[in-house]
Amino acid sequence: MTIGNELISGKTQDTNSSFIARQLHAQGWQTSVIMSVPDDEGAIQEGLNYIMSLSDAVVVTGGLGPTADDITTSAIARAFGLGIYSDQAALKHIRDRFEKFHLKWTANNEKQAQVPEGAETIKNSVGMAWGYSLKKDGKIIAVVPGVPSEVKRMVPDGIIPILRKEFRDAAGHVESRTIKLSGITEANVDQVLADVDFGSLGVNIGFYPNFPEIQIVLTAIAATEKDAKERIIVADERVSERLQQYIFAYDQDTLESIVAGLLTDKNLTLAVAESCTGGLVTDRLTDVPGSSAFLERGVIAYSNDCKADLLGVPEDVLKEFGAVSEKTAVSMAEGVRKLGKCNLGISTTGIAGPTGGTADKPVGTVFVALADETKTFCRHHTFRWDRWRNKTMMSQAALMMLKRYLTGELQHER
Repeated sequence: MTIGNELISGKTQDTNSSFIARQLHAQGWQTSVIMSVPDDEGAIQEGLNYIMSLSDAVVVTGGLGPTADDITTSAIARAFGLGIYSDQAALKHIRDRFEKFHLKWTANNEKQAQVPEGAETIKNSVGMAWGYSLKKDGKIIAVVPGVPSEVKRMVPDGIIPILRKEFRDAAGHVESRTIKLSGITEANVDQVLADVDFGSLGVNIGFYPNFPEIQIVLTAIAATEKDAKERIIVADERVSERLQQYIFAYDQDTLESIVAGLLTDKNLTLAVAESCTGGLVTDRLTDVPGSSAFLERGVIAYSNDCKADLLGVPEDVLKEFGAVSEKTAVSMAEGVRKLGKCNLGISTTGIAGPTGGTADKPVGTVFVALADETKTFCRHHTFRWDRWRNKTMMSQAALMMLKRYLTGELQHER
C-alpha cells in the first residue's frame, strides 16, 4: 500500500509498488493486491484492513515525513489502539543528518522519529525517517518512507529480512537470478525461450521490461540452498544458450558499471563526443563511482561549428554527408580520442526528434563510432521512440558498443 495525495492526483508516479512486488516475487512470495490511498486516516485504515484480509503481510510506503499531511503512523496506531512514542535512536539519526548537511532544525522534524508502541524500527541509511514493523493478529505490517531511493534500500536491507525470518518455513530456500538484455524485444525473448520447460526445472521465470532493457528473473524455491542454486544454474544455462548475444549484465550490475569495470581492469582511458545524446553517455558513465580512473573528458559537440572547431570534423564531410552520418561519427570519435590523448574515443550523432527527420534519415537515426589507436568502428541504428527514449536508446547503443569492444565481440561483428 502506497500512501500520498500526490499519487492519487497523478502528480507523482508510483514506482515503489512495482519495485516492492519484484523484491517479494524474488523471494517466492505472491503479491495479492497493490493499492494507493490518499493522506487520509480513514482511507489508510480501510485500505489496511482490506489488504490484511487478503495477505499475511503488508508493506506500506509514504506518510512518514514531518508535515501535517504525513499521518501514516498516527493512522496505523489508532487503527490498532496503540500509543506513539519517539524512538531516541531514530531521533538521534535525524539530528545527526541535519548537523551533517548543515540544515536548519525545526521542531516538527521530531515527528519523523515517532513509531507505534511495540514496533521494531527499520533503519534508514539514505534518508531521515526510519521505518518500523508491527505484528498484529499474526500478520506483519512493515512501514517505510515513500522516497523511492529510500524504499530501494530499506526494502531489501530491512523488510525482506523481517519477512524471511517470519515466513522461513513457508517459503523454503529461495534463489533468484536477474538476467539483463539489450537489443531485443520482450516478445522475441518469449519466443526464443518458448521451447524451455522451466517448470520441469523447478524454476519460475518472469519478464520485466525496464526501459531501455529487458530483465528476465529466474526464481527457484527448494528445501535446501544447494538444490535451489543448482536449479538456477541449469535455467541460467538454458537462457544463455539462446540469448547470450543480448545479455550484458546480471543481478545488480548495470551496463555502465560493466563498462567501467572493463575499462578500469584493462587500464584504458576514454573520451566521449556527443551530439544527439547531449551528454547522456558521459552522465551514465559518471554514475559509476571511480569513473575518473578511465574517463578523461566528455564533449557535447552539438553544432556543426563545434564538431569542426573542437573535434576536427572536416567541413567538406559536414557539407557533403551531413552532421548525422557515418563519416561525421567516425571523425568525431577519432577527434575526441586525439583531443583527450586517450586509448579510446566514442561518439554519437543522430536525430532524436520529434522533428528533423527525412526520408533517408528518419527520426531515431543515430551513428555511433568507436576509435582506438589503429581502427575505427561505426554502427548505424534507427529507433522508433519519442525524444527522451530515443536519446536513452542512443546512449544504450554507445555503451553496448563499448562493452562489445572491451570483450572482443565487436572485432568479430560484421
